[in-house]
Amino acid sequence: MANIAQRLSQNVPGEFFVDSTCIDCDACRQIEPSVYAELDEGYSFVHHQPKNDKETQRALMALVTCPTGSIGTTTKLDIKAGVNALPELIEDNVYFCGFNSESSFGASSYVIQRPEGNVLVDSPRSARPLLKKLESMGGIKLMFLTHRDDVADHEDFHKHFGCDRILHRDDIGRSTQSIEIQPEGIEPVRIAGDLTVIPVPGHTRGHAVLLYRDKFLFTGDHLAWSTERNHLYAFRRHCWYSWEEQIKSMERLLGYNFEWVLPGHGRRYRAESTAAMHGEMEQCVAWMKRQ
Repeated sequence: MANIAQRLSQNVPGEFFVDSTCIDCDACRQIEPSVYAELDEGYSFVHHQPKNDKETQRALMALVTCPTGSIGTTTKLDIKAGVNALPELIEDNVYFCGFNSESSFGASSYVIQRPEGNVLVDSPRSARPLLKKLESMGGIKLMFLTHRDDVADHEDFHKHFGCDRILHRDDIGRSTQSIEIQPEGIEPVRIAGDLTVIPVPGHTRGHAVLLYRDKFLFTGDHLAWSTERNHLYAFRRHCWYSWEEQIKSMERLLGYNFEWVLPGHGRRYRAESTAAMHGEMEQCVAWMKRQ
């Protein structure tokens, strides 16, 4: 829980505040940018207090999502409006989970609701309200983990839902030895008619992305949208394995069709068409080669 004694001085007066435990994961700013903004010091803060029910609901969604509990209120508000709004529909049958995990440095997770069985992409916190909501949506049949950094509470979800988990063998570690499905190599693996696992070594040796229906690409820490640069990009400063391999992996993605980039860290992006996304990807590859 946020501590009012650690409240950042830059917060505007009012109900909501951010304290100094913030890790600058950007989740709150993505959820409600009219309330939360970024400080130069590497924190989020409240730059505008909610003025209506919609802004309040979204401010509470950010509070619930915050991985470090760094968002608080000066009085004891009912947070049900924020809890009940999660998972949040993005488009079609794809949802943002919320309830981000500190052990994944606040990475975003997603759920795909499918008649054949729901898919959880990367691990949020195994919070009871989220587990109940996922139960009401049909449970989880499969859990896809993009890479070793964002596995968080994968074991809790496996035990609760009995779901099989997927993580590339090159990213298997001490806490993930028991994962059921461990693809190898760099060849794509079709795990269902509408789901393809595409290995993209670079950020980590075993990083992979998930392509759903040739429309949604769940990219973990491989690819995201940069609002500062106004183009798709990769995390050069946070490439733990090989920047050269990550460029090659990005080039291979030019052979696939998708309209959405849904990352763990960084901003989501939707192109107007697969052709427009291809152009954005070409720009991204060219930028990477200049780094």
